[in-house]
Amino acid sequence: MERKQLMQDFKEQFGHKADRVFFSPGRINLIGEHTDYNGGKVFPCAITMGTYGVVKKREDKEVHAFSGNFPEVGEITFNIQDLSFKKEDNWTNYVKGMIRYMQEKVGELPHGFDLYIYGTIPNGASLSSSASLELLTGVIVRDMYQLDIPQLDLVKLGMRTENEFLGLNSGILDQFAVGMAKKGYAMLLDTNTLEYEQVPVELPDHKIVIMNSMTRRELVDSEYNTRREQCEQALEQLQEVVDVKSLGELSVEAFEEHKHVINDDVLMRRARHAVYENVRTDRAAEALKAGELNTFGQYMNESHKSLDEDYEVTIKATDYLARAAWKEAGVAGARMTGGGFGGCCIAIVENEDVDTFIDHVGRGFKEEIGHDAEFYIAETADGTKEWVAHE
Repeated sequence: MERKQLMQDFKEQFGHKADRVFFSPGRINLIGEHTDYNGGKVFPCAITMGTYGVVKKREDKEVHAFSGNFPEVGEITFNIQDLSFKKEDNWTNYVKGMIRYMQEKVGELPHGFDLYIYGTIPNGASLSSSASLELLTGVIVRDMYQLDIPQLDLVKLGMRTENEFLGLNSGILDQFAVGMAKKGYAMLLDTNTLEYEQVPVELPDHKIVIMNSMTRRELVDSEYNTRREQCEQALEQLQEVVDVKSLGELSVEAFEEHKHVINDDVLMRRARHAVYENVRTDRAAEALKAGELNTFGQYMNESHKSLDEDYEVTIKATDYLARAAWKEAGVAGARMTGGGFGGCCIAIVENEDVDTFIDHVGRGFKEEIGHDAEFYIAETADGTKEWVAHE
């Protein structure tokens, strides 16, 4: 996206020039799915597909917001003195939630602003467009009003917006990946302590290919909250025999020794995924650090099988993409990424095989599922920040 075009789009919408432009990335999670709210490890990186925000301060207390992705919704206006959730305010509820919780921290903002948004993340693709918008709002408001709020606090407010304002009981993975990312790196994050390590993602001979099932994912309305409840139930039963605060604290051996106390097969499988996925994530990060890409890929494959069979968050389309990818030449590994119930998969593919890979998997997908998949090459990005003109 060109900066000049964004500035022009803002001017056409609001009738005056913008002050500043910001960019907030999307994210992929290389491995460590549904472990974040179970006190486990995750391994995400930010990508260059993301959300642009063009802004100018106003004199009054209103925010006027327009999305170039949803022109049919029109310009949405709200007052920073009334930041309650309203369904008719559509996508701006993410913006309202962030401003509300920031004002709770630092007091009421002196005035509102005009905001033009344009996103390059396919909608509902499981690449974290909501966290991208939350952190974008947070960084815009903080930088514009020169507020003393560290990036990590914005990350936590993004999660709070998701949990309390929107009603989705997700963990901190998405906001952390979007807010704290570094180009060329993935983050091994312990969601229990928020300690993290930046691990170089150096793949000179491979590309990370994102495979979009084009099946829109609506996490708030899905079984996401149910999965969390099931894990909590399993944990409660395990806590009768093991002294742990989260499933992420359990070793595979401890889980296997005590899993018989979980009185329901579904709950046992949900917990098994959380425990094994956590251990896999640690081992996969070690393999990547050691340059053992095929070992890393095997952990990706195991992760997908667990998400399909134990956690049951794949759908036919995403399961097809991952399993079809495994059969292709030059593929180190593939798995679904994100919360599930639609969205995207990722594969690590040798450079020379990428075109053939996309052709084969794409044709097979169309025959099997009945519509086209989309494919993108993922490039890593920095976390949310102002887009300075010379960059």
